[in-house]
Parts: sequence; C-alpha cells; structure tokens
Amino acid sequence: MAEFMTGTRRRASGAKRSDDAAGEEPAPPGPHERPEPGGDAGAGPLDGQEAAALLERTRALVDPELRAAVESLPGSMRRVALYHFGWEQADGTPAAGNAGKAIRPALVLAAAAALGGHEARVAAVRAAAAVELVHNFTLLHDDVMDRDTTRRHRPTAWTVFGVPDAILAGDALQALAVRLLAEDPHPASTPAAARIADCVMELCAGQHTDTAMERRTPDTVTLDEVLVMAEAKTGALLGCACALGALYAGAGDEDVAALDGFGRQAGLAFQLIDDVIGIWGDPRHTGKPAGADLAVRKKSLPVAAALASGTPAAAELATLYGKPHIEGDGDDIARTTLAVEQAGGRDWAQAEAADRMALAMQELARAVPAPETAGGLLALAEFVTRRSS
Repeated sequence: MAEFMTGTRRRASGAKRSDDAAGEEPAPPGPHERPEPGGDAGAGPLDGQEAAALLERTRALVDPELRAAVESLPGSMRRVALYHFGWEQADGTPAAGNAGKAIRPALVLAAAAALGGHEARVAAVRAAAAVELVHNFTLLHDDVMDRDTTRRHRPTAWTVFGVPDAILAGDALQALAVRLLAEDPHPASTPAAARIADCVMELCAGQHTDTAMERRTPDTVTLDEVLVMAEAKTGALLGCACALGALYAGAGDEDVAALDGFGRQAGLAFQLIDDVIGIWGDPRHTGKPAGADLAVRKKSLPVAAALASGTPAAAELATLYGKPHIEGDGDDIARTTLAVEQAGGRDWAQAEAADRMALAMQELARAVPAPETAGGLLALAEFVTRRSS
C-alpha cells in the first residue's frame, strides 16, 4: 500500500496542497477539480446524469440476483437482510426503500465492459452481486460497532432486530457472496473468490484499526495511519470490485492490478468526500444526524488532517476531542466543526480527493488507454467526488 501514499506524505504535517502531488500528467478536468459536496456536477459527457443512469442500469441487472440470494437465507436472517436492503419494513410488509447507490457493483460491470465489452459485462453480474453482498455485510457490522442508529433515512437493523440478529445477518451475507462465486461456472469465479476473501480480511483489519484508534488520544493518531486505515476499509473493496470486472473480462495480471489500483485510489477519494459529508453534509440528504462523526469523536480524514496542521485551531480541536460529547450539546458540535474547518481539514480533504482521483486516472490509463472505452468508469469516478450524500 505504500506506493499509493507518496504524494500525501509530503503534506501530512499540514493541510496545504502540493501542486505536484498528482504527478506530471494532467488529469481529466472533472475528477481533478476540487470537489464540493452538493456542488454542481458540471456539464459534458461525465456529468452526474450519466453516472445516475449507469447506477440505475446496474440496479436493474444486479438486484434480481441479489434479491434471489437474500431470499434463500433462513427466515430470521432473511427478515433482517430484507429490511436492511430496504425491500421490507420491520414487520415484513413490502417497502420501496433505498437499497443503496450500487457504486461497487457498477464498478464491477463497468470494468468488465471496459476490458471485455457487453458480453463480459453480462457475465459479471453474479460477481457484481457478490461484491454488493460483501459491502452490506460490512455495513451491518459497522453500524453495530459504531452504534449508528440511522442508515438510508431509517433505523439501522441492529436497533430494530437487536445486535445478535444484525451480526448474524451480516455473516450470512458474506457467506452468500462466497456461494454466488462458488456456484458460478465462469472460469474467473475461482480467482474472484480468492480475491474477495483477501479483500474481506483487509476490510476486517481496517475496521480493527479504526476501532482501536477510537481509544487513542488525538495527539497519538497520525494522518498517515488514518490514510492506511481508509484504504483498507474503503479502497480495498472498490479496488476488488474493479479487479473482479477485469477478471471476468479475461484480463491479464497487469491490467487486473491497474484496475485494482484505480479502484483503491477512487475509493480513497470516495472516503475523503464521505468524511467531508459526514461533517458538513445536509442531514436531509445524508440520512444521518448533523455532526454524528464529531459527536463520537471519530478520527476521520478531515479531522486527522486538521489535528496535524499545527495551527491554533488544531490545538482547540484536540482539546474538544479530548472530552466526551454530551448528547444534545449543539454548541460542542458547532465549535468542533468550526475548529476542523479553521485548521484546514475541509480544504485538505477536498484537495486530497482531487489528487487521489488524478492518481486513479493514471492507473486506469495503464489498462484502458482509450477514454471512450473507459466511459463508465470515468463517470463513476466523477460521481464519487461530486456526490452530496
């Protein structure tokens, strides 16, 4: 993972952007521009409408496979999973809820299409469903460990069904992902299963690091540590998604590695923007209370950068983070939010997201040099740095 960190280490001691961090080659205008949550998606072929259409097509292709897998679960776990995906209410009645954005399965299909065309894309649907199952396994477990009470604008599964049922449902989703690939006759299914298993271990290691950091004082956590953790927790699965698409397209090792690198860098950009939204996003869009990450003293990337800035605001932030948040104390959240911004955490995170997308573009060009062939991947890359929720 060290090769992805060199551009950032030059800026780890502060929140200023290094203009040469993204390398010498200019990135495409969209992903390289500084992203602003809730800002204009821009015009041209890589606007938000193209990504939205791609995500909608992905849902249409993947949801039937995904739902069939979930429906095969034993009753108690099926009930939790159907609720978590937004397909049922807690009492088992149908719901037309939100099953998520489908970014990860969309990456599988877009990578397969970029390297193998329409046939590879169709062949990779089961692999795309497997990646989405793994993603939702992590969400169920993360909500329990983080004690998050809201996801996708309604109560999290553990608050409705209890901690044991939520954990077991998450375990079952991971097992379903393995079964989907084990039953897939495609020749890429075996290496795909091995890659997903490696990814899950990396995800667990990243989550372990994240929870361990919560017990450490602000002055003992470095920005590089948080970046490594973010790559494991978020970049690993996006990289795996792209790599699986490449495998199903019959790509060679170098192209698979390049697509994995693209996904990892895009995943870091995704996490950076996610962390910005977690602090400054509109709860009406995010589905979570304002300042939820700050209330639990989460050492997110903007916070870690702010703490490392050496500014007076960083010292104030360290003091605030050194004391537990009292529920309902809006003044504490407001002061903490302001301290992160004044210490440069927001600016750094947005600039770093742009730099990571520039690196992602370089990785993508290694495997898919023709932009017209990589259109789906480029649209998704644009989307992850332009979203507001």
